[in-house]
Amino acid sequence: MGKPMQARHRTCNGLSSQHLAEELRLKGIDNEMVLKAIASLRREWFVPEGFKTRAYDNEALPIACGQTISQPYTVARMTQLLNPFEGMKVLEVGTGSGYQAALLSLLGAQVWSIERMPELLETARNRFEEHGFKIATRLGDGSVGWNEFAPYDGVIVTAGAPKISSSLMDQLSVGGQLVIPVGEKKRQQLFVVRRLSDDEFDVTEHGEFRFVPLIGKRGWDETAR
Repeated sequence: MGKPMQARHRTCNGLSSQHLAEELRLKGIDNEMVLKAIASLRREWFVPEGFKTRAYDNEALPIACGQTISQPYTVARMTQLLNPFEGMKVLEVGTGSGYQAALLSLLGAQVWSIERMPELLETARNRFEEHGFKIATRLGDGSVGWNEFAPYDGVIVTAGAPKISSSLMDQLSVGGQLVIPVGEKKRQQLFVVRRLSDDEFDVTEHGEFRFVPLIGKRGWDETAR
């Protein structure tokens, strides 16, 4: 995957990507590669114009279509759990603003990303092209995955599901892992599912988070938004 140009540490409201990385370190993020990528990725590229001064606050911010760009700590924690490496094949469910996919690409992963909302997908694609990220995208139901390019070394789901998607588990390579929030529509537990063999999985739990609902065949019903 191509890499974007090295970002300068532009400040927004007195903060910068470097400040954000240091704050996340203090909150327990200890993967140095993840911290370095966050320090070099300009989050203001991925937030609406009216929120750019808050781009480096450690909080979720609204984007189009009633969705959000996740809190930086949440992005960092999920990325750290996924443990990306150079050349890793990753499926992202929920392109959203594009920030998570860009971070994974910056870490050397090959990223396939699915978004169900055309407006969000078009905006993210434009951002990827503008800033030099080579990320494969498509419009569709991410809850059932993207079987054409499976298996994946990692799958990351950026919306809360009512249960762990068997479709996404099936698309993992042996040794691969799925990072997914599961629970109620307003509150979820973050799970990591590691594929140990063709029919054996290990599941671990990693704390409570809040995500927008995952809509689709393996998520919440369309009418449940």
